[in-house]
Amino acid sequence: MTTAGHPVQLVRDATFAHLDADGGINATRGTLPDGLFLRDARHLSRWQLTVDGNAPGILVPAEVQDDATAACVLTPPGTRDQPAAYTVFRQQSVSAGVFTEHVRLVSNRPEAVTALLELVVDADFADLFELRADDRRYPKPDAERHSAATDTGVLFSYRRADWQSHTALTCRPAPDATQAEQGEGPSTAKVLRWNLPLEAHGQAELHLTVRAHPHGTAPQPPAAPRHSTASASRTGAAPATDDLARACARGLADIDLLTISATGLDGETVHVPAAGIPWFLTLFGRDSLLTSYFLLPYRPDTAAATLSALAATQGRRHDAFSGEQPGRIVHETRHGELAHFRQVPYGRYYGAVDATPLFLVLLHAHYEATGDASLARRLENHARRAVEWMHTDGGLDTHGYLVYQPDPGGLVNQNWKDSEGAVCFADGTQAEGPVAVCEAQGYAYDALLRTALLARDVWNDASLAERLDKTAAELRDRFHTDFWMPEADFPALALDGHGRQADALASDAGHLLWSGILDTTHAQRVGRRLLEPDFFSGWAIRTLAADQKPYHPLSYHRGSAWPHDNAVIALGLARHGLARELDTVTDGLVAAAAHHGHRLPEVIAGYDRTTTPRPVPYPHSCSPQAWAAATPLALRTARERVRSVGA
Repeated sequence: MTTAGHPVQLVRDATFAHLDADGGINATRGTLPDGLFLRDARHLSRWQLTVDGNAPGILVPAEVQDDATAACVLTPPGTRDQPAAYTVFRQQSVSAGVFTEHVRLVSNRPEAVTALLELVVDADFADLFELRADDRRYPKPDAERHSAATDTGVLFSYRRADWQSHTALTCRPAPDATQAEQGEGPSTAKVLRWNLPLEAHGQAELHLTVRAHPHGTAPQPPAAPRHSTASASRTGAAPATDDLARACARGLADIDLLTISATGLDGETVHVPAAGIPWFLTLFGRDSLLTSYFLLPYRPDTAAATLSALAATQGRRHDAFSGEQPGRIVHETRHGELAHFRQVPYGRYYGAVDATPLFLVLLHAHYEATGDASLARRLENHARRAVEWMHTDGGLDTHGYLVYQPDPGGLVNQNWKDSEGAVCFADGTQAEGPVAVCEAQGYAYDALLRTALLARDVWNDASLAERLDKTAAELRDRFHTDFWMPEADFPALALDGHGRQADALASDAGHLLWSGILDTTHAQRVGRRLLEPDFFSGWAIRTLAADQKPYHPLSYHRGSAWPHDNAVIALGLARHGLARELDTVTDGLVAAAAHHGHRLPEVIAGYDRTTTPRPVPYPHSCSPQAWAAATPLALRTARERVRSVGA
C-alpha cells in the first residue's frame, strides 16, 4: 500500500484548495498554504478523516482529474492474511467559494457491520500573508473565532472589529454526533461522527459541502465563462499536433482557471487573469498586463478587461504606506484581513516602476491589434495621467529615467525581479535607490512612442505626440550612453542612486530588444550574448549569467529561469530578426513544458540541461501561473513575426 504521495491543488472561479495526497488538510503542522482559500483567506484548515478510529492509508494517491476535481482511494490498516475491512473512495472538487467531497465507504466483509467514520474539521481564517515564511507576525488582539454545531453540520465564524467571515459545512446525511476536539488549549475544531450500517459487501455514502463566506461578499459567482475549444484553434493549438501546440492549449486552459472577476472602470464586472496560485490569485498590474499582451493576438478581450480594471484602480493621491501616487498603475490588490486593517500595504499597493508604462504599451497594442479606437478614447484621461506620472513621481523629469526608491515596508525592488538583492552589482551588492533598472527604461521608451501614436491618430493632439516623441528620442540617446558597458559589451542591469552601473549580467537586457530602445546593432549583440552557455541553460535563459558571484540556480531572481522573461526576450529576438536564437529559446521552453504535462511553471532552477534529464523545479514556484501559461502563445507569435521580418 502506498503510504505517501504528492499534495494536489484544485482551482476554479477564484477558489483554490491545497490538499494532502490522501485528500486531507492539516494546516496546523506549519506555515504552508494548505487548506481552502478564497479572497486571501483560509476557510478550511483541518479536514481529517478516520474509519473505526484509524486514519486510512493511501492505496491510490489523490490525482487531479480536471484541475478542479481530484480523487483518491484509501484503506484502513490490513495485512495479507487479514486484508482491510473497508475501502474509502474520495472525490473532491472546488467551484466558486465552494468545496465539496463525496465519500463512498465500501465494506469488504461478508457480513453486515457498522462502521464508525469521523471527520475533524476546522477553519482558522488565516490571511495568506500570515502563511509566508518571512518571520513576520501580525497581532490580532481583538480577534474571535467560534464554531457551533448545526442540524446538518458546523458553522465556523470569525470576527475582528468590523471584519466578519464564516465557513459553513453541510453534511448529507447529517452527522450522528458533533463535539469539540479534545486537546490542549482553545480550539474551534469539531469532530463529526457517523455510525454507518453496511450490508455484506455493501456501501454507504457521504456528501459534504463547504461554503466560504469572506468578509463583505455575497456568494461567489463563476469568474468567467469557459472558453470553448474554438478559441484554442485560433492559436493553431487545436488539434494539438506538436509540443508547442500542446503547450498553447494547456496555457489557454490555465488562463481560464486563473481568470477572476474584477471591477472595471465604470463599475462593470470584468474578467481578468490573476497572477498565480497559491500566493497570487488576485489582480496584479505587471503580471496581468504582460499576460494580456501575450494573449493579445488570440484573446484581445482579456487586454480590454485588464486595462479597464487597472484604470479603475489608478492612483489618485499620495500615500507613502501603499506607494499610491497620482496616475500610477497599481502593482497588486488584496482583499484579506491584514490589508483591510493596513497591517500590510497590499490592499492596493503601487510599488512597481514598470506597471504604468506597460499599461500604456498595452493600450496602444490593443488598438493596433484590433483597429478599434473606442477603448483608447475611453481611457484617454487615464493614459494622460500615466504619462504625467512617468514624468513626475516616476522620475523622468528629475532623474532622466524611471526610478524607484526601495520600500522597506513593501518591496525593496520594484521591477519584475522584485526580491531583495535581485538588482545587484557583479559582486552581489544590492543597488541602492533611487534605482533606474534597465528594462523599465525600455518600457518607458516604448510607452512614450506608442502614446504619441494614440495622441496623433486617436486623440487628435499633435502637440502632445510631438513632445512624447522628443522625450522618447532623448531617453534613447541617454540610455545608450549611460547603460552600455563597453568592456562587457552588454547593458548594465541598473543605475544606482549615484549613477553607478549595476554591472551584473542579467536577462533584463533581453527586454530591451522587445521595447526597441536599443539600436539594431546593439540589440543583436545582446540577443546573441543571451544564448551563450552561461546565460542559456538548455531549457531557458537564466535571470543571471552563471559564474558571477551572486549567481544561485535555486534563487528566485539570481540564476533561476523564468518562462515569461524568456517570452519577452523571444519577442525581442523576433523583432530583430534573430531567428536561430529564437528557435533555440522556443525549443528549450517547449521541451521544459513537456516535462510538466505541457504546463510551464512560474520559474525553474538554473541548472544546465546537460546535467539533468528534466528541468529541476524551483521549490516555491507557482503553478499554474498566468504569464507562464501565456508564454507558449508569445512564443508562437514570435515565430510568426520573425518569419515576417525575414520575408
